[in-house]
Amino acid sequence: MSDSLPPLAFLGAGSMGGAILRGVVASGIAVEAFAGEPRIFATNRTRVKAAELTGLVGVDSIALEAEPGGNARAAASARVVLVGVKPAMVPDLLRDIAPHLRADAMVISLAVGVPLQTFRSVLGEGVTVFRAMPNTPSLVGSGVTGLAPGPNATSEEVSIARRLFERVGAVIEVSEEQIDEVSAISGSGPAYVFLLIEELTRVAIDMGFREADARVMVQGTFRGAADLLGATPADPAELRRRVTSPKGTTERAIAVLQRAELGGLFREATSAALVRARELAAENRL
Repeated sequence: MSDSLPPLAFLGAGSMGGAILRGVVASGIAVEAFAGEPRIFATNRTRVKAAELTGLVGVDSIALEAEPGGNARAAASARVVLVGVKPAMVPDLLRDIAPHLRADAMVISLAVGVPLQTFRSVLGEGVTVFRAMPNTPSLVGSGVTGLAPGPNATSEEVSIARRLFERVGAVIEVSEEQIDEVSAISGSGPAYVFLLIEELTRVAIDMGFREADARVMVQGTFRGAADLLGATPADPAELRRRVTSPKGTTERAIAVLQRAELGGLFREATSAALVRARELAAENRL
């Protein structure tokens, strides 16, 4: 299996698309030649946004306000086309690029709530499509991506898609019916963690710690706990028990958190995210 990737186009290289793009570049993986040179294409609406990607090795950063046909050019130049625009913008973008796609093109959606059928209805049944739900830690190579191949994706095409997202973290292959659940857990999950960090940092500041010291304590604790979990075969419940001495301070704190029924809160929160994803799917179904 090749360690390289075919030419890539990121159409809408904003928050998520930009994170994947930067992660791929940072990983150092080779991107196969297009017209004689390694090539990754990235499009953004404005010159300001496009300028943020200028200078990345092998990246042709296109500002659509300067080159209105930039999406079509990028799509025509790449085998793997990643669609990262807002869900409501996806159908118009697909109509724009459909006549320009290569015969062997793979189109990968990063958009929440846009079903594969919308892609196939615009691009045609013969175009290979995927839905992918990465998360923003992909920027630092620690992402999690749920990958749902379309019905006509070959094993080679699935391998290419996995190889792309494995450059920026872990990949789980799921059915399209599960991709919204992936969004609610790992897609939105970093925001849940950041919220917990925010709140515990405020508590530390309220206890009298300087903000800088509070950040060191809280962020270091979350980072260290995640590293410890990754370095041991023990599950989280066992690691929690090891910290929780009988009749100790942690036991008292954990009892308060358990009375708050965190499990119920997380179920309610992820259910709300899932409902919104399905609303978006209904709004963007063709």
